[in-house]
Amino acid sequence: MRITGEFVAGFERLAEIGPAVTIFGSARVTEDDPMYANARELAHRLVDEGFAVITGGGPGIMEAGNRGAVDGGGISVGCNIELPFEQGMNEFVEIAVDFHYFFVRKMMFVKYAEAFVIFPGGFGTLDELFEALTLIQTGKIHNFPIILFGSDYWAGLLDWLKKTMLPEGKISRDDLKRLIITDSAEEACEMIKICYQEECWAAEDRSAAAKFESEAG
Repeated sequence: MRITGEFVAGFERLAEIGPAVTIFGSARVTEDDPMYANARELAHRLVDEGFAVITGGGPGIMEAGNRGAVDGGGISVGCNIELPFEQGMNEFVEIAVDFHYFFVRKMMFVKYAEAFVIFPGGFGTLDELFEALTLIQTGKIHNFPIILFGSDYWAGLLDWLKKTMLPEGKISRDDLKRLIITDSAEEACEMIKICYQEECWAAEDRSAAAKFESEAG
């Protein structure tokens, strides 16, 4: 019953937020970290374009995303998780939903998002990244943009994917093309906007999709 209740509560709270972008990243990033500023700027740009911003509701990158959404006068959503050692809901969340179960929380991240932006983070961030990639790969959700923010941070992971997983046939080149790399909040926002407007996930020959593929290398 608790699982069902969490689904219902999430659906009811988020049903009217409109198009949204989910921002992921480390809870351990501090306000003086450049990535905090980047996430805050990106969120501000996204709400200027009419997107709501969804985060995990905690500190660090999540706080920066919610803060940027509030800066821009947009919709700021936090999907928090009950943990024994961290994390409280940050003060910039305006629509708050608390979860006990990770899988219900992750459903909300995916269901209402038109794109994911993945900032540097740890195991939780990687879990959310690879779950989205798996859902797209298996056709369970539509092919929306997955943007990795911070080329230096993600370089090692991408190198391993290209030099180990791809040659061994564990993934395909098309799987790699789903990942978009950027260091610019302006560029990330523009790519999301174009893809949303042109429905680039529905037609791989669209100009936006071709741009994303070239970015993936």
